[in-house]
Amino acid sequence: MYKVFFKRFSDFFLSLIALMVLSPILLVLMVVGAVTMKGNPFFVQPRPGKKGKDGKERIFKLIKLRTMSNAKDKEGNLLPDEVRLNAYGKFLRSTSLDELPELINILVGDMSIIGPRPQLVRDMVFMTREQRRRHDVRPGLSGLAQVNGRNNITWEQKFQYDLAYIDGGITFANDVKIIFQTIGKVLKRSDTVREGTVSDMDFGDWLLEKGEVDQATYDAKQAEAKEMLRG
Repeated sequence: MYKVFFKRFSDFFLSLIALMVLSPILLVLMVVGAVTMKGNPFFVQPRPGKKGKDGKERIFKLIKLRTMSNAKDKEGNLLPDEVRLNAYGKFLRSTSLDELPELINILVGDMSIIGPRPQLVRDMVFMTREQRRRHDVRPGLSGLAQVNGRNNITWEQKFQYDLAYIDGGITFANDVKIIFQTIGKVLKRSDTVREGTVSDMDFGDWLLEKGEVDQATYDAKQAEAKEMLRG
């Protein structure tokens, strides 16, 4: 009953309340972000969501606050992440405030408060059929993987936690437990970035580095992801 009916109702109600309560903070961050990032304070990116009736993941636009500038070199290429990530961006990431606009995604039904975190399309194409079962439910603002290591666990562990959440039974009690665990993680500012890195490694890059896919397969999968984004 909760999974089918009440979960979506609670997502809508709680995200609406949160947006109203947190709107002053979001407004301030938008203004500061516009000045700091010298432009649009929002970062919008296509992400795979819950599968439709055709069994394919529905691509939606994830909304976050921008944490990196669009600074480019003389050739017009984006500078490395560590250069574009300024103090303001680091603050947003460490406090998870960059995630606030995702409340809008929850409100409109793209996401849920609790569920597997939405990954990139270029990550999805490297997933096995079993791993892509994570898209049988709406992606979440937080999830079981986020309270069990977040960016300091392997990709394989992330997927294991995602499937454990789905297979273990999606219940009100479990969701409430994850919410409180998430609050604890946010307050401690823990596991926001993999130790020794600025940004986490894409799944395909992870597999290539480990030697689990060859360069030809990697290139083909990247081309597949680009084709999916073109629609």
